[in-house]
Amino acid sequence: MKTIEIRELSADQISDELIKYKREQLNLRFQRSSGQLDNTARVKEVRRTIAKLKTIQNEKNKLQEKK
Repeated sequence: MKTIEIRELSADQISDELIKYKREQLNLRFQRSSGQLDNTARVKEVRRTIAKLKTIQNEKNKLQEKK
């Protein structure tokens, strides 16, 4: 997910996406440990997307606190 796309989402949508990507990360870990994971680069992509989601979520929370 691109940063621009994430910024357009509401706080609830960001939370939903965060849950979705954390589930995917868990599934990828299981696949990697059992040797079934073909696309190992996906683990890195998911980890970075989670970081983007958390960062933007934190920015939006700080903006709301200032208001």
